[in-house]
Amino acid sequence: MKLKFKKGRRDENSNGWIGTYVSPVIIVLLLTTFVVQGYGVQSGSMENTVMTGDFVFANKFIYGAKSPQYFPFTDISIPFFQLPAFAHPKTGDIVVFDWPGYRDQVKPDDHENYVKRCIGTPGDTVQIKARVLFVNHVIIPFPPDTKFETAAVYPDGYPDPGIFPKRSDFNQDYYGPIVVPKKGDIIKLDETSFPKWQTFIEREGHSCELSGSHVLVDRSPVKTYTIERNYYFMMGDNRENSLDSRFWGFVPEQSIIGKAMIVYWSWDPNIPFYDIPSKIASIAWNRIGILVK
Repeated sequence: MKLKFKKGRRDENSNGWIGTYVSPVIIVLLLTTFVVQGYGVQSGSMENTVMTGDFVFANKFIYGAKSPQYFPFTDISIPFFQLPAFAHPKTGDIVVFDWPGYRDQVKPDDHENYVKRCIGTPGDTVQIKARVLFVNHVIIPFPPDTKFETAAVYPDGYPDPGIFPKRSDFNQDYYGPIVVPKKGDIIKLDETSFPKWQTFIEREGHSCELSGSHVLVDRSPVKTYTIERNYYFMMGDNRENSLDSRFWGFVPEQSIIGKAMIVYWSWDPNIPFYDIPSKIASIAWNRIGILVK
């Protein structure tokens, strides 16, 4: 007696399983990669606009979403592509981006996402006088929830050794003027300007060193350098408690992830997850659904 098998049954079951479980996963991955994704806020640098413990949705599509730039769960860079942008960050936008690293780091030790307010766009001149922000010599009003923790203002000409760029006489309350680099700008390089631009040029993928009084880029003596990318200047709304572009420099366009839109969850990040009752009790229901602006 010959046994007859229904070949289509297993194929139909397999196709049904794929349709039920795999397709939704693919759709979610595509949406979080190219359209919208949630990000947790780990610091108080944007208080009281965005609070520590907030989770915000970022619109990745508007600025031109990118495929993953890092191998999953690592800081290993991989080739990526970017979709066309429908808009570019402008002064006042709250932006999610990849942190470029500390002032003197070519590459950060850890891959981190930051949320800050865009202050300057490519080609803009940024200046702060007694905490008042000027962009292209025009006063930019404080955002509604801007926070200063003290009334004391750093005096003009009192340099902060940790400020960007290196060896400037800026501080967080008297800063600039400084021009945000844009693609195609030509900067002069000499013994005096070298400390300001060394790490910047290395972040663009070139070696940069000083040999005597000569600046060498990719081991060739140069007197000028042509900037290869567009950059942005970011600051936190908690102006006295924000490590931002004043301290670590410009953010390249390629590091922009998306525009923060809405707070979709908020709770106390300092309460451990094993303390479930306290964690649930810390939910800030009044913040859920707040538009980020």
